[in-house]
Amino acid sequence: MGWKKEVFGTLENGAQADKYTLTNDNGLTAVFTNLGGIWLSMIVPDKAGNMGDILLGRDTMDGCLTLSGHLGEIVGRNANRIGDATFTLNGITYALGINSAGRNNLHSGPDYYRNRLWDARVEEIEEGTRLTFSLFSPDGDQGYPGNAEIAVSYTLTKDNGLRLDYRMKADADTVANFTNHAYFNLAGHDSGDVLQQKVWIDADYFTITDKDSIPTGEFVPVKGTPMDFTQLKAIGQDIDSDYEPLIFAKGYDHNWVLKHPPGELALSLKAVDENSGRVMEVYTDLPGVQFYTGNMLDGMGKNGVEYQARQGYCFETQYYPDAVNKPQFPSPFLKAGEEYRTTTIYKFIVQN
Repeated sequence: MGWKKEVFGTLENGAQADKYTLTNDNGLTAVFTNLGGIWLSMIVPDKAGNMGDILLGRDTMDGCLTLSGHLGEIVGRNANRIGDATFTLNGITYALGINSAGRNNLHSGPDYYRNRLWDARVEEIEEGTRLTFSLFSPDGDQGYPGNAEIAVSYTLTKDNGLRLDYRMKADADTVANFTNHAYFNLAGHDSGDVLQQKVWIDADYFTITDKDSIPTGEFVPVKGTPMDFTQLKAIGQDIDSDYEPLIFAKGYDHNWVLKHPPGELALSLKAVDENSGRVMEVYTDLPGVQFYTGNMLDGMGKNGVEYQARQGYCFETQYYPDAVNKPQFPSPFLKAGEEYRTTTIYKFIVQN
């Protein structure tokens, strides 16, 4: 168990970005950079004991800054989409950047947290090695109210988990809805499409959207539709079905309504690659997850691999998209002085 720090690159202003490598006693390795708090690599064993990197990503600082897809990024203050790039809080309407479908806001862009150097601290704790990235976000940053203190911890645990703990406090009522945009391919980041890998989602409903991926506010049962992952199912089984939500999104890119009680950290998702024997369990206390099959994925990845559509998938735990404008959805609003605290764990298992 341990960690090391190396130089990742130098920004135009001369500031240095660093790379942090965490390793546990079982040989699992997780790599991060303080540029955006980005999760760069996740190296885990297969059933034959061979180690492989199952996280899509970039291996240069320039790639992280310039290439699309949000690979491995911490996304905030609000993950996912906000309709018409506006929301109203305490009678005041806030305008955000328009960077999706010509009218909406996506991942709080275009001034993303990925382009900023975060403060970093590493410590050994009972559970394993914890790397904490922290950021000050001033009032008006990205259009949101309130000065905010943000901290995101990654802990590589002794039992082969990667635990993400998100914290935020602000001095005004504001929005807090963070996620990580990691793309997984349990066969290896360079192994091609993920359509044979299987997924289970503990959800009986999803939030159906319009053609621009903004929820209508309606909860639609997954039963009898291609959105049903209540039993472990190959990603490719229904992905090309003649079903309007899938046609709009060119595959899966939707929010599922998780069944666990509000605020309870619970096993909510699972992914299985039968060939390698790699299994990933996802635990979260958040109410929703965006399951995205990389439908728009492209660009150069690590080791010169050219990533293409459907070569990775995301489990973005979250409050539902456009929840700021949908009072029937669990609320992502954070009261001044209160603390936003949420946890998601990706646990890696091998089965023969």
